[in-house]
Amino acid sequence: MTNDIHRPLTLRDVSEATGVSEMTVSRVLRNRGDVSEKTREKVLAAAKELGYVPNKIAGALASSRVNLVGVIIPSLSNMVFPEVLTGINRVLENTDLQPVVGVTDYQPEKEEKVLYEMLSWRPSGVIIAGLEHSEASKAMLQAAGIPVVEIMDTDGKPVDAMVGISHRRAGREMAKAILKAGFEHIGFMGTKMPLDHRARKRFEGFTEALAKEGVEIEDRAFYSGGSALAKGREMTQEMLERSPDLDFIYYSNDMIGAGGLLYLLEQNVDIPREIGLAGFNGVELLDGLPRRLATMDACRQEIGRKAAEIIAAQLDNPEAEIEKHVTLTPTIDYGDTLKRW
Repeated sequence: MTNDIHRPLTLRDVSEATGVSEMTVSRVLRNRGDVSEKTREKVLAAAKELGYVPNKIAGALASSRVNLVGVIIPSLSNMVFPEVLTGINRVLENTDLQPVVGVTDYQPEKEEKVLYEMLSWRPSGVIIAGLEHSEASKAMLQAAGIPVVEIMDTDGKPVDAMVGISHRRAGREMAKAILKAGFEHIGFMGTKMPLDHRARKRFEGFTEALAKEGVEIEDRAFYSGGSALAKGREMTQEMLERSPDLDFIYYSNDMIGAGGLLYLLEQNVDIPREIGLAGFNGVELLDGLPRRLATMDACRQEIGRKAAEIIAAQLDNPEAEIEKHVTLTPTIDYGDTLKRW
């Protein structure tokens, strides 16, 4: 596929959209000068709709781009995204490009702000987590005129390029593995998902695959905030007190799964004969547990590497044929908690 990077928007585009002079547009966007409130609102609305971001690089450098790649991720407080950043850095360290990171806390409004600030410094490319963004963020990405790679998820349509896994497929594959192992009474535990779209898609794929075989989730619980390890212990205890007949719990991530595993081992539960467990992500922490929690590798470093390679390749040769929709295939690690011996 030939790259299609559009020219970045300019003050003239906003001027033409609003019917006011470029000087007035500049005054409004820099919050300077005497401009009527009506005109100010008109200019700001048009700039937001177009996705225009003012250029903070002054003077002779204004038409240039800096050798930075904006990397926008939802969190640094778990073990997932640092590995993605490692993959990105391993590619970019062999180029003139440097990654600069912004964190959104899964909040669309914060993503808009982080993206706006990053684009105002005219980076050479953007790597951003997820395919779901606000209309304002989408407009900025589409109008940036630089390579954009959306990462982690391929269940949707990207602005430009995407690298990740199908989370719906990941959920389906785990459901099939659980049923094939002979488990029938299944519970689910995860984060509250309105803003964690990838966890939501895994849950949807998981429940769809179970339903296809006539199985329903018998109990479910969702949490937000706090230590995932502690929440896993606490919620596993509560779920099994509510639903003692469960013979499997699927956790939306490895950290709450590890908490559940530690709780059950303390209770001398025979895993997986009495109850099986599985998480998601394949984090290294699992290697230090008394039993290996079943999980699924999310291909984190590879996602980071592939995304950075796409950015570097597009900048090196904008006319080159580059694969821009990359779906990786995660694999199940059955560990000690999924196979029934």
